[in-house]
Amino acid sequence: MADNIPAELVKELREQTGAGVMDCKRALEESHGDFEAASCVLREKGLLSAKKRQDRETNQGAIETYVHIGRQIGAMVELNCETDFVARNSEFLELAHMIALQIAACNPLYLDRDSVGQEVVESQKEQYRRKCASEGKPEHVWDRIIDGLMDKYFQEVCLLEQPFIKEPSMSVGDLVAEVSSKLGEKLVVKRFSRFRVGEEDEES
Repeated sequence: MADNIPAELVKELREQTGAGVMDCKRALEESHGDFEAASCVLREKGLLSAKKRQDRETNQGAIETYVHIGRQIGAMVELNCETDFVARNSEFLELAHMIALQIAACNPLYLDRDSVGQEVVESQKEQYRRKCASEGKPEHVWDRIIDGLMDKYFQEVCLLEQPFIKEPSMSVGDLVAEVSSKLGEKLVVKRFSRFRVGEEDEES
């Protein structure tokens, strides 16, 4: 099968995903030459590889800022990695910039759903219960409806679950995992802040 995979296709997949030549070749072989399927294979393997790196220390990194046109909105993010070599890598720094841009544009309130306080979660669920009742939904489907609404809520307020503004088909968390796979290091969004002229301190 390997002989049937054009070198040009391998090159194109490598340029798009940043994966190694042999990884791209194997992914294309596994997907029988289907470019999109091979991309999915590489992404899935990248996510698995990222999970294996979760226990590693991330004591290096960079602080990136973004100020929107008009200088009324700004954002700051700390993105961590394992080595100072990666901290200086252009793709790592571009990721930090994209995350800062995301924060300025989409105003996340929390890093991830684990950062959302239990009292906030319960308050949201109670609002959705009242909504179900007022709309006359059968009680036996309330839990399913509320779970779906909570997922949407987390996608709105949690940075890592928000759709990435440059590519809404993937979340910010997916983007971090993808770049982590390309660079071969664990990457962690440590903290962030967003500022808007004239507003009180925002929760982050």
